[in-house]
Amino acid sequence: MNRLGPVSVGGFNPVRIMGIINTSPESFFKESVITDSKKLAQKIKEMEYEGANFVDVGGMSTAPYLDTLISETTEIERITRAVKIIQKISNLPISVDTCRAKVAKAALEFGVDIINDISGLKYDKGMKKVVEKFDPSLILCAYSKNVVIGNQLRQVRNLIRESLTIAKSANISANKIVIDPAIGFFRKSGKNNFFTKINSDWLKRDLLILNNLRLIKQKNPILVSVSRKSFIGSLLKIKNPDERLYGSLAAEVITVLNGADIIRTHNVRATREAIQITQKLSSRFRKGL
Repeated sequence: MNRLGPVSVGGFNPVRIMGIINTSPESFFKESVITDSKKLAQKIKEMEYEGANFVDVGGMSTAPYLDTLISETTEIERITRAVKIIQKISNLPISVDTCRAKVAKAALEFGVDIINDISGLKYDKGMKKVVEKFDPSLILCAYSKNVVIGNQLRQVRNLIRESLTIAKSANISANKIVIDPAIGFFRKSGKNNFFTKINSDWLKRDLLILNNLRLIKQKNPILVSVSRKSFIGSLLKIKNPDERLYGSLAAEVITVLNGADIIRTHNVRATREAIQITQKLSSRFRKGL
């Protein structure tokens, strides 16, 4: 049985929901940023009540089109502060969204359950040693430091396979790993080192991946994060992420129908209700397929 932290995922389990907590003022979706301690505590309680199965805490935005690099010290301060607040008021499993080893180590020393590495353990050479020592659950995203050319569907499977190999070499059990196809992180150009460069259209790439999730996941539970992202804005011609809720919900429903096991979202209640209806009405779930 696969688990992400203490929560069983994939297979015949319900689709799980991961609520996003941004402590980074530079984040692309300003409405999601929380830096005040009381507001953070309130948001955690709200997400717990609304049905989140985990929360994912980020201390540095990694949106490709933003210049958001901050020091590791600042990222650690933001994340550990948030983790302490969450642990005081909630038993929700905590995921930390980072690809930097020192940040992951600091979070794991506080008892964090999950590391969500958007580089799939490839950005920071020290990450392998950290996860080997602490043995957390992992979310591994498709990522390459080199330009990715050719069939993007085939390549994302190859990139994830590389990350799974790294995790295996760090003695992380396969049943503690979830994969993420990295929607929004494959671009022709960007302003940071946290995206994968491609020589083709990023929008077509994202749509291709979302329509073929089952070919990517194979034996691994798959997490998809589409909430408020650029492809929704491009399709609907909506620049402001604040106005992308309905598009996000529609995209999340499609990803569930296409095989997603976990949805990472800013909109916990709305997403949970949309997924519940999807599961009630879809023959895939009624038949237990």
